[in-house]
Amino acid sequence: MPVVATAGHVDHGKSTLVLALTGTDPDRWAEEKARGLTIDLGFAATDLGSRRLELVDVPGHVRFLPNMLAGVGAVDACLFVVAATEGWKPQTEEHLRILELLGVHRGIVALTKVGLVDEDEQQLALWEVEERLAGSPLADAPVVPVDAPAGIGLDDLRAALTALLAELPEPADRGRARLWVDRSFAARGSGTVVTGTLAAGSLAVGDEVELRPSGRKARVRGLQTQGASREQVGPGHRLAVNLVGVGHQDVRRGEALVHPGRWAASARFDGSLGVLAALDHDVSRRGAYVLHVGTAAVPCRLRVLGPDRLAPGEHGLVRLHLPVPLPLLPGDRFVVREHGRGETVGGGEVLDVDPVLRVSKAKPDRSVARVVAERGWVTADMLERLTGERAEPTVGRWVASPEALAETISSVASAVDGAGPLGLDAAGLDKRQRLVAEAGLVDGVALVDGRWRLAAAAPDTLESHPWLAAVRAQLFAPPPPDGVDRIELRELARRGLVLERDGTWFAAEAVDAAALAAAALLRDHPEGVTLSQLREVWGTTRKWAVPLASLLDASGATRRRGDLRLAGPRLPTA
Repeated sequence: MPVVATAGHVDHGKSTLVLALTGTDPDRWAEEKARGLTIDLGFAATDLGSRRLELVDVPGHVRFLPNMLAGVGAVDACLFVVAATEGWKPQTEEHLRILELLGVHRGIVALTKVGLVDEDEQQLALWEVEERLAGSPLADAPVVPVDAPAGIGLDDLRAALTALLAELPEPADRGRARLWVDRSFAARGSGTVVTGTLAAGSLAVGDEVELRPSGRKARVRGLQTQGASREQVGPGHRLAVNLVGVGHQDVRRGEALVHPGRWAASARFDGSLGVLAALDHDVSRRGAYVLHVGTAAVPCRLRVLGPDRLAPGEHGLVRLHLPVPLPLLPGDRFVVREHGRGETVGGGEVLDVDPVLRVSKAKPDRSVARVVAERGWVTADMLERLTGERAEPTVGRWVASPEALAETISSVASAVDGAGPLGLDAAGLDKRQRLVAEAGLVDGVALVDGRWRLAAAAPDTLESHPWLAAVRAQLFAPPPPDGVDRIELRELARRGLVLERDGTWFAAEAVDAAALAAAALLRDHPEGVTLSQLREVWGTTRKWAVPLASLLDASGATRRRGDLRLAGPRLPTA
């Protein structure tokens, strides 16, 4: 369902036109009716043939320009209003430039109050409008003369709007809801209700949602669009959302209703900026700027990427720093105003919602490949949050740039090759290295007995290791592992070829032989034997007898009771 916003100078008949088209007065506040002046956003709808038109009426007075910006931040097209009695005015021009900056390139021009001028004045007003629109996105928009109070041209305007709606594409549902809130109020019997245009994704009753930037959590109790309750609503609709878990006073215009964990909330972003040609000064980092995106208006710091400043009419790249994180996406349109001067500076498009490069090196664009290249490795879910695009993972759940992947593969091959014939312990690789190794992306590397080895490596030489031969030759007085590589020693122990106790290393055969000797001794002395008796049977000194007896206790071959060793549950048969 397309959403169309009005635009134009104050008192040119925007609200009157909306009332005539829909039967709904968009001016909701008593002050607006008393002053005959639109102050805040108004909303109305009407059926045009097979399609329904949702209208957002915006104020035309310069004092309420922030409200106007909130109203046109997520619309599909515009109803641009110029009064034939007054012609082109300052806010007519500023509204046109704002629509252009926000990417609103479709619309209809209503030349209002034609009943108050003669044919020559109407023709002059028409020529002026055509001249002013030349070169703008609305240059080819139909211009419809109309006078709502007199009933002139309303049927022609409805026909033009019907044709416009037929041209507007249906919004794509990318599965990530975002609704910029423009109103929050308490409805009797329902609680908190927020309204806005659902520009992306779908919402359903029962959904858990989050408000950004406040971070408050809520649940969708009900949905209403086109005056009817719905269980689920897709993108492109004006929507009222009944929320549970948050008070209406805690939700304000400018917050975005999103699904938790689906958006990258960013307090800085890179974007393109087109500076208005009518500006009488350059744009630099000096200035009290306000960013308008969606329905949000937040102060920001601006830094031009590359040069120090942008001249009027120039386009460049900028980095904007925000006081709060907003759920943004490449392609979002924004407007920047200068608060001190009270003027619109320019606007553009979000390119990178989470820049990782310094200002001096950043060259943002909307390319997914650039985002991956700058990070090297990024999960597919995070990449979707950063770009709005779903990419096929390179390995596991990660998307890797070709350069980062090649570097990781090379590092695995080098690490395994440097480990020698015994290979590299599985824990010796980091998370990404393990991913590429386990995926079989490193040629010639395989996991064997818990170690990464090169398939072409030399044969395993551990069984013939000279130190292993020495401890086997001297079972009960083994030499220390001086000069033995720590990796080799660890692998000998892992395979059970040697055992360690209190810093002393024994061959596995020594422990087996010691257990058999102890079993024979205990057969003759079932009441228990002393360490001295064991030492004598083993033919060794106390230096080796103490750790050896401790190994027997630990294995269950013996059990200690005071100074005696008794037969344990795992004592072998002598």
